[in-house]
Amino acid sequence: MENAILSIRDVRVVFEDGFTALGGVSIDIGKNEFVTLLGPSGCGKTTLLRCIGGFETPTGGEILYKGQNIIPLPPYKRAINTVFQRYALFPHLNVAQNVAFGPDLRGEDKKKTAQEVSRMLELVGLAGFEKRRIASLSGGQQQRVAIARALINRPDVLLLDEPLGALDLKLRREMQLELKRIQRESGITFVFVTHDQEEALTMSDRIAVMRAGHILQLGTPEDIYNEPQNAFVADFIGDSDILPGVMVRDRLVRFLGCEFPCVDSGFGENADVDIVLRPEDVKLKPIDDPTQGVPEGVVESLLFKGVHYEMKVRAGESVLLVHSTHARPVGTRVKLTVAPEDIQVMHKSDCSPDILKRHADRAK
Repeated sequence: MENAILSIRDVRVVFEDGFTALGGVSIDIGKNEFVTLLGPSGCGKTTLLRCIGGFETPTGGEILYKGQNIIPLPPYKRAINTVFQRYALFPHLNVAQNVAFGPDLRGEDKKKTAQEVSRMLELVGLAGFEKRRIASLSGGQQQRVAIARALINRPDVLLLDEPLGALDLKLRREMQLELKRIQRESGITFVFVTHDQEEALTMSDRIAVMRAGHILQLGTPEDIYNEPQNAFVADFIGDSDILPGVMVRDRLVRFLGCEFPCVDSGFGENADVDIVLRPEDVKLKPIDDPTQGVPEGVVESLLFKGVHYEMKVRAGESVLLVHSTHARPVGTRVKLTVAPEDIQVMHKSDCSPDILKRHADRAK
């Protein structure tokens, strides 16, 4: 990447007990970009963030900031700040004093610092909160103070380690939008760690999906959701139906006992593959519809989810999750169709057996 401000090169972390937290991670992060490290607990995302921030020393590899390897530098000498999940605010200081902590520690001009504090608080939506005590603030307000305290140091990169984890659902969603606004207006590169798929899809310019110390896929939210490269990514990002299939030939795949035209090619002939169908892409038609050569099924459950109905439809030995704005009563026989461009064909991976088994267990 030509405009990369951070370049992670084959970073490895092996702990003393032999556990490999990072198995050789490489990623370029651009200037003014919002990149999210997404994955389940224990995948290595926080370890990678700590390496970037200087709180963990890699076993091998390089972390380049504007072309310079910063691994030997302590955290305070890096143009990088971190916002932790617990915020780490000082309860004996008021809001302004917390935000001004960095400049005061460096002995900067008090008048200029006070102006910067006001500007930062306005940026994070806390104008007029200078004299408030930390204990009087809500969780979302405390998070904004922590962000303002980091931003006043004028970092080129801001690291955020699951900062929304302690907030309730409504406040989390509000702060997702606020964080994206702050990142856009401040012009700072954000590297955000979360295990929440919605957070990643809502805020990110790019998402790195991690598993077992490796990045499995890196791309835009649209790419990650619509074009997953393996069963783990498809299963982790949003709801999905993952089924075993056979690539008959280019642009023709067989699953659920039927052959479907698709847009994929290059898998060879009669190759075992994984099939991903998003629930909103599976269409249900009446059993007497004239469409031929498509699977038939029976609606086994129906839930109203507000903006759509969620149905489980049994087709042979499989049960598919289907989202639709049109409800089909339990027991209704239907035909299932899916457009060629909505069928995602993937190579088998080491996680395929476990994920396929979990999806198959839905049918029991």
